[in-house]
Amino acid sequence: MSDDSRGLFGLFRRKPKNPSEPADQQPATAEQREMRLRVAEFQSLKVSDVMIPRAEIVAVDIETPFDELLKILADEAHSRLPVYRETLDDPVGLIHIKDVVGDIARQSNETASDGENAPLKRLHRDILFVPPSMSLQDLLLKMQSTRIHLALVVDEYGGTDGLVSLEDLVEEIVGDIEDEHDEDIAMLVRRGRLAWEVDARMEVDDFKEETQLDLAIEDHEVDTLGGVAFALAGRIPLRSEVLRHPSGADIEILEADSRKIQRLIVRSKPVTPETAS
Repeated sequence: MSDDSRGLFGLFRRKPKNPSEPADQQPATAEQREMRLRVAEFQSLKVSDVMIPRAEIVAVDIETPFDELLKILADEAHSRLPVYRETLDDPVGLIHIKDVVGDIARQSNETASDGENAPLKRLHRDILFVPPSMSLQDLLLKMQSTRIHLALVVDEYGGTDGLVSLEDLVEEIVGDIEDEHDEDIAMLVRRGRLAWEVDARMEVDDFKEETQLDLAIEDHEVDTLGGVAFALAGRIPLRSEVLRHPSGADIEILEADSRKIQRLIVRSKPVTPETAS
């Protein structure tokens, strides 16, 4: 394990309940085991594994008027957006919402900011440019040293391939970070008498307590329903894929990407005299 990874590990090491007992001799919790796996995986990931693809990038043209810029920032709820000239293949930097707010405050008694034609020409900041092959560890160090927390991913011809933020990197280690703009989606939602939509992070024991359905798998040490699905498929299952559990329940993948499962549906079979016996 590299020095960088050991540093990350130290952030999440649990303090022992018994001060005389070393922390590394304490039994690991499910959350700690998952985070250790994430830290180990982080070392092998590249920018291309986590970047937002070009088609999903929200960015603004440098000629965008002030009032339109305010509307975009409000609608998208991002603190930083890339700035380009005519196309994404000609990026010029990024805009930070606090610079926009500060500009409004400074000019409130001077000029009418909302009438300015192209405020981004003077407000934009530098943005990082990185290749898709760069490791996440190297990008994290680059973001820390430059204090620039947004990077455009460019191909060998200089075209824009994607976008990655510091938050994307942190989420690879600690899991999804929900803020005030994220929709609050329940961990478990009943979708029928014997069907439930479930967050893949829900623990097997908690699911059993709520539904009386035990999805633990013999000879597999899995803590979450996402882990159950992974164990059944032997890989990251695809969206809409249906997996059959040994109990007879079906697990359908609702949301997933190339690295993890987000949500799934569990459908249990009704108990009959034959299945009960």
